[in-house]
Amino acid sequence: MSTMQDLGPFEKLLTLQFAEADLEAAKGRAARRISRELKIKGFRPGKAPRRIVEASVGVERVRAEAIEELLPDIVTEALAEVNLTPAVPPSVEELRDIESGLEVEVKVTMWPTLETVPEYSGREFEVENPDLPEEAIQEQLDKLRDQFAELDTVSRPSVDGDFVAVNLSATKDGQPLEAASASDLLYEVGSNSFIEGLDGKTLGRSAGDIEKFETTLPAGFGELGGTEVSMQVLIKEVKEKKLPELNDEWVSDFTEFETVEEIRGELIERLDGMRLNSVREAFQSKVVGDLLDEMDIEIPEAVVDNEMEGTFHRFSHQLSESGIEFSDYLELSGQTQEAFLDDLKAQATRSVQTDVLLDAVAEAETLSLDDGEVDAMYEALATQTDESAGELRERLSESVQEKRIVGDILRRKALAAILQSAVPIDENGKSFDLEFDSADEEGGVEEPGDGGGGSGDVEADNGLEAQEGEPALKEPHDVSDDTDPDAQHGGDDEPEGGTDAS
Repeated sequence: MSTMQDLGPFEKLLTLQFAEADLEAAKGRAARRISRELKIKGFRPGKAPRRIVEASVGVERVRAEAIEELLPDIVTEALAEVNLTPAVPPSVEELRDIESGLEVEVKVTMWPTLETVPEYSGREFEVENPDLPEEAIQEQLDKLRDQFAELDTVSRPSVDGDFVAVNLSATKDGQPLEAASASDLLYEVGSNSFIEGLDGKTLGRSAGDIEKFETTLPAGFGELGGTEVSMQVLIKEVKEKKLPELNDEWVSDFTEFETVEEIRGELIERLDGMRLNSVREAFQSKVVGDLLDEMDIEIPEAVVDNEMEGTFHRFSHQLSESGIEFSDYLELSGQTQEAFLDDLKAQATRSVQTDVLLDAVAEAETLSLDDGEVDAMYEALATQTDESAGELRERLSESVQEKRIVGDILRRKALAAILQSAVPIDENGKSFDLEFDSADEEGGVEEPGDGGGGSGDVEADNGLEAQEGEPALKEPHDVSDDTDPDAQHGGDDEPEGGTDAS
């Protein structure tokens, strides 16, 4: 027997009853299980009478284990009767003894659904759309040339970007430190890449100059790292970096291209692709963020808590694999545990809101997977397991796992539908094309939280510097002189009538 009442739009309270006879039978089974773990004089394991077991471990433990045994089946039956699908394990709120047995109140939290989806089709969203600057192209060309630079000795004072050949002598309390000294060290002036204070003593100096300064050795000096020392630097030579001339001959000799025009064209194509992806990410963040802010829905606390738990579990696993304790992470990141949990809750809330939005869009757009997409899904899964696509399909068909995976794919399709329907405009109100149709075909549209940042957490970087933007090189010369739901929700734990009695 069960009754149900509303606790909110996505929470129900089920009141269930256990018959006294069922509870007594369960107590007997619980006592036998417990007695197998006990050494009770005069009785073989599992054979001690219930009253003896209760005297040994307490009546309440036997009763608690009996209830724990009965709850899953009765809750599963009750959920089926009222057609409820929990998003998180149902929780026991109260237990009451009644004349006919036991009454239990169980809270059931469903996955939240959005009744009205904020408007996005044809709606304009402003996002910065910078042009590809000539400086970015030239910077990449200069980086390429820099790999083939030569160093020429000069007789003038050093400037930023020059190299100086120096002898370093370190002392501690008047005693020399050979491990912190070096001869004929080639150092780039202004790089701030070695010992603190060295740049200030090499900039504007000429060959023959001697400078002294106090400094602290960096961690790269091993056991001496952190040691305060007196340092003397002798400037032996000042060397100017000479970049090769950018012409067709040099391009042909040292790159995979034949002319300057060809390599510029390749750089422009790659850099503009990076610029376009950056604008896409910013647009996605703007669109999804604005839609989330307009959603009128209250997310159940239990759903947020479940998302927090899953996120924290994955994060803790990553820390563990890196050999880092959580307490050490907090110290290294300068966070208190309270601040960390507050941020984790905010992220979890935003993540759930995003999934709720995408679920609603998928339903509104009547999105589905065709046979080819299902085949591709299983082919992709098969690459991660020892099973074939056919074996996986047979095992997972109609399962919770399959529904979860399909749900994740539908969310990605929903996100693509939003981005293809929304209209990007620049700061002048002019619309432009972000080519999301082609991006989706190439796998370039990512679900928020999977790297796309649609939940508003991505800070788009419109900078164009990236190693992947550089053209391929032929073998370089040395640079020198002559010296990385449930059926609906993609959480980790899928409740199937189980209960959380904590």
